[in-house]
Amino acid sequence: MTETVVVLGSGYAGAGAIKRLESELGADVDLTWISEQPYHLVLHEVHRCIRDPSVRDDITIPIEEIKSPTTTFREGLVETVDTDARTVHLADGESIDYDYLLVAVGSQTAFFGIDGLEEHALTLKCLDDALAIHDEIGTAARDASDDEPARVLVGGAGQTGVQVAGEIAAYRDEHDAPIEILLVEGMDAVVPGNERPFQKAIRERLDERGVIVRTGQFIDDVDAETIYLEDGEEIPYDVLIWTGGITGQQEMNDVSISKDRESNRLKATTTFQTDGERVFAIGDAALVEQPGDEPAPPTAQAAWQAADVAAENIARAIRGQPLKEWRFEDKGTVVSVGDDAVATDVLYSPIKTFNGMPAELLKKVIATRWIADVSSLSRAISAWGRM
Repeated sequence: MTETVVVLGSGYAGAGAIKRLESELGADVDLTWISEQPYHLVLHEVHRCIRDPSVRDDITIPIEEIKSPTTTFREGLVETVDTDARTVHLADGESIDYDYLLVAVGSQTAFFGIDGLEEHALTLKCLDDALAIHDEIGTAARDASDDEPARVLVGGAGQTGVQVAGEIAAYRDEHDAPIEILLVEGMDAVVPGNERPFQKAIRERLDERGVIVRTGQFIDDVDAETIYLEDGEEIPYDVLIWTGGITGQQEMNDVSISKDRESNRLKATTTFQTDGERVFAIGDAALVEQPGDEPAPPTAQAAWQAADVAAENIARAIRGQPLKEWRFEDKGTVVSVGDDAVATDVLYSPIKTFNGMPAELLKKVIATRWIADVSSLSRAISAWGRM
């Protein structure tokens, strides 16, 4: 009997896994790909759409360009998964059975119980979010003046927050818009968890672009016009964007698979197996075990690497072969700040932290290489100038 493999999600993990599954299994299985969107989004470049919405054409890759004709694509929102019946239930009422399931549905924004934050803040988890930020800062700027600029407040100075602030600064400069940008981070430095030279280089790029950075105070409360810091300080805003963390997708809430209590992400071993029979999980949807105390990071880089091994392990499971364990290999970090970029810990680089043209080119290479891998070289070449 032909086995049925179902992949949920069209992010880095899902798209990468589909390519590898098709390569490993070909027509030997019935392969079904389910996603809420009919395209793959190059998410780590979506902040570019804040400045220029036309970039969407370069970073949204239609599903039909990625999958083979033998793979069935179903556009739909996953409502839940019945692991006992081995069935995926969609919001429109359709049910799809599986023999093996790969959960790669990504994550959603975490608001950490901060009163008013979810209600009043914009986020950046999809294309529509980036376009909404573009529209909101444009509207705020039109209603402002040089004497009373619009204040755009970005909460969270991790990689996403830094890139958002950088793109808003570029938008401000290109349009000569009366915008003040404030980046607020609860920890003591930008890009928390990284080494000081990298943090210092990022901070310098932000300062050069006129981004006001506030660190060391967490947001305690939010209303329609003001954020309230934990020390009682009140900071008014015109546009609020929150980039402070991730949590598991809502459709996984009632699935009978063990989850991390704090993040609601599925627990997965180094082989990507969960405690749900024949259910594997990767990407931001999963907390994947690694040697030591820390799981694999929720990054595009980790998802790319994981997709290959997870897909191969599903093929091995079907063939009755032993599964491979995965170890994340950190090949470095590159963060853009407008048109500039800063890189650190890049594999084979003799310099630990660097910026300027080498970092900018590296950022372009990473994005366009992924586009070439998942789609085509011609699409990657076309996108080069926009990354």
